[in-house]
Amino acid sequence: MTPPSATFYETQNGSSRPSTKAPLEPGLSEEKAKVQMPKFPGPPKFKDKYEEREFLKGRLAAAFRIFGKYGFDEGVAGHITLRDPVDPTTFWVNPFGVAFSLIKKSDLIQVDHDGKIIDGGEVRLLNAAAFMIHSAIHQARPDVMCAAHSHSIYGRTFCSLGRKLDTITQDGCAFHDDHVLYENFNGVVLAEKEGKDIAACLGDRKAALLQNHGLLTVGGTIEAAVFWFISLEKCCHAQLMADAAAAGRGGETIKIGDAEARYTYKTVGTPAAGWFNAKPIFDMMHVQAGADYLK
Repeated sequence: MTPPSATFYETQNGSSRPSTKAPLEPGLSEEKAKVQMPKFPGPPKFKDKYEEREFLKGRLAAAFRIFGKYGFDEGVAGHITLRDPVDPTTFWVNPFGVAFSLIKKSDLIQVDHDGKIIDGGEVRLLNAAAFMIHSAIHQARPDVMCAAHSHSIYGRTFCSLGRKLDTITQDGCAFHDDHVLYENFNGVVLAEKEGKDIAACLGDRKAALLQNHGLLTVGGTIEAAVFWFISLEKCCHAQLMADAAAAGRGGETIKIGDAEARYTYKTVGTPAAGWFNAKPIFDMMHVQAGADYLK
């Protein structure tokens, strides 16, 4: 029998029946129970594009330090790009062969869409795969300020399964109907065509699972792209564990319904949510790295 405290009745059209609404806490009116989400802060606004460039280059350097801290580096693989606010036809990227955890703002290199390095630090080596993938994405998606890719362990493991993520957690709702599976693998991406194929497959989504390769995320801010990558990596980890645990019991994971997932997406999957979720991570890195990465 249902405990008396868990059931109450409401009257509709003259008849009384059990209510489907969750009961309120004692003394809490329905009006007061309608909690409004606070208005979150957002990225700073700049009138001077050169000032914005310097700020964003600092954020990009911090993003590499964060990737290094999370163990997303694998030798010289991996790259994050920033569309230049002064000349949006170019982007900034990490120099090939410099460790994520050591990257400073002054190390970053600026590349045009012909693959020519036009500005940047002393190490002016460009990862060809970084150029092929990111150049195509930045050209196809004017809304993308930042794109991130690396060979993280759980991401690349999940990408070997040839499937998209199931929506099995609240965090996973951020990627509900907002990620794709790129099913081709032709080795290191050194051909222009494959870069364009990846961009076309990504479409207007925030993330791609590159089969037998790794994760790719994009965002209208550096912070959003970085957080989506961190979260997607953890979602891959969660599903790998959940699938294994469920299979061991002869069952399967419980999926979140489409309507519930879409509703939750409006809170956890928006660009603002991506930026805000990344804020404490960037704050932490600023404290831990000091001003070194801003040099």
